[in-house]
Amino acid sequence: MNLGYWGRGTTGADQVAVAVAADRLGYDSVWVAEAYGSDSPSMLAWIGALTEHVGLGSAVMQIPGRTPAMTAMTAATIDTMSGGRFRLGLGVSGPQVSEGWHGVPFRNPLGRTRDYVEIVRAAIRRDTVTHAGPHYPLPLPGGVGKPLKLSARPVRPDVPVYLAAVGPRNLELTGEIADGWLAIFFSPEHAGDLLATLEKGRRTGGRGPAEAPMEGFDVVAATPVVLVHDVEAAADHVRDYCALYIGGMGSREQNFYNQLACRMGFEEDAARIQDLYLAGRHRQAAAAVPLEFIDETALLGSPERVARRLGRYEAAGVTTLAVAVGGGMSRDEALATLRVVAGIAGLEAPGAGSTHDASGS
Repeated sequence: MNLGYWGRGTTGADQVAVAVAADRLGYDSVWVAEAYGSDSPSMLAWIGALTEHVGLGSAVMQIPGRTPAMTAMTAATIDTMSGGRFRLGLGVSGPQVSEGWHGVPFRNPLGRTRDYVEIVRAAIRRDTVTHAGPHYPLPLPGGVGKPLKLSARPVRPDVPVYLAAVGPRNLELTGEIADGWLAIFFSPEHAGDLLATLEKGRRTGGRGPAEAPMEGFDVVAATPVVLVHDVEAAADHVRDYCALYIGGMGSREQNFYNQLACRMGFEEDAARIQDLYLAGRHRQAAAAVPLEFIDETALLGSPERVARRLGRYEAAGVTTLAVAVGGGMSRDEALATLRVVAGIAGLEAPGAGSTHDASGS
């Protein structure tokens, strides 16, 4: 279950209710996002306190928003409080958020990600942390600091690390250094090159068996699910979400999601969406998102249609489908969607044979 972040009609309390239902229904994990509003660790701590089984994932904690040491402390704390349920998703965000919100220059994102992950992992292992840099030199050269190690003792020395990656070079790095990939706008029909790039990174990093380098690697596809029989009407629930990312998540020169849509064959549509969005014509930008793009990257329509199309993801190499319920859905609608998808997927609620009301009532 991908909960996203607050906004578009949802509140923190709504997200918690959905997460509690996911826990009762037998979902594998819940993932919480952040941009420049609600943060993911606070939400995950709240959810972790009210759930028993479900994994807790950040999708994603922003690299420019925290030092690597702070992220290691947060990861170790949530993992310990939840009994080893935390999954650390990281991402460099984009230039507008990095520089406009966090005041951190958006340069050399691949090098910064590599250094960041190395430091986080060393800290959670309780190594005495030193790092030569160049992006995060520890201790700070010329200062009075000394190498330190995490004073708390985590329940696990190896919290799984996931990276949110869109471009080819970042995808290859993800395969090389991470335990999983957090995908957005994943189209099973366009997945071959993406997974081949991940596999190349896995081979470079010597990860997984030589004959099956993707073994043990978690491909997580965040996928909107809208159970409305009319596919066009279902697509309307996620048009503004698509337009926000394709049109507004980045500058005209540097928008990774726009570039992804172009690589999928939607060059003219992506340019028009961006032109409209950057001109402040957000509704028209949403209307310009083609149905074909939405239908390729979401599960829309009747439960029967969703069930037929679900297998495309597993066949393409997805190991975790993160069901996203949003697009103006009420809490009751989101909970109903959760229950239907659980039935389609054949999930079994924890506590064999027990019956739960997913609404919590």
